Amino acid sequence: MAPSATVHHGRIDKRVAILDAALRVFTRDGYGLARVEAIAELAGVAKPTVYNHFGDKETLFRTVILDGARRAGDRMVAALDTLSDDGADLAGDLSRVAREVIDCQLTGEGWILQRLMYAEAGRFPDLFDEALAYGGSRVRGALAGRLARLSNRGHLDLDEPDTAAAHFLALVSGDLPELSALGTREVADAELRAAIAAGVNTFLRAFAPARPPNRPPQPPTRCDTRSHENERTIQ
Repeated sequence: MAPSATVHHGRIDKRVAILDAALRVFTRDGYGLARVEAIAELAGVAKPTVYNHFGDKETLFRTVILDGARRAGDRMVAALDTLSDDGADLAGDLSRVAREVIDCQLTGEGWILQRLMYAEAGRFPDLFDEALAYGGSRVRGALAGRLARLSNRGHLDLDEPDTAAAHFLALVSGDLPELSALGTREVADAELRAAIAAGVNTFLRAFAPARPPNRPPQPPTRCDTRSHENERTIQ
């Protein structure tokens, strides 16, 4: 390996180590009490190395939050990209994708980042919106695109895919903070499956088309025929 490549990889490794250590120290001590010296020691680097990579403690904190939001968003968007638009098993496909998205949310790092961001929201009021743009907004946009395709093919009846996507995510994951106590306890698989099923069923009741696509009207029954004959007799 060339010397420049070795230096490059070494710099990346140090950056990753610093971010991992920073997350642990910020979680343990909070932003106000966290010391760069402690982060450097935990990362196994010199204190000036931290400043060389990130400049100051605030930039380091913001990078921890935004990098985490970006990783979580990437995982959830990848899960949503697998949602089929053929509508063959819409309830099953929506349930599967919902579970994959929720599994991304239930990671230890995900909950730690959320609690950390909420705890420091007063100090960094703009950081929530930035993190939302990297994570939640991207996820909702990706889902809206998939739902729009299903609607265009007649499998859903949507006026505003963005609104429908927001409703879907709220319905299938709205109980997570309570069920997991903000990520401090494990959620039973049966509870997750029940929450997802209830959310998907409610979503489909709200947005299912009046008649499934590509299904012609049913022929009249004998009762319908007799009813029409009676009407003609009366007239």
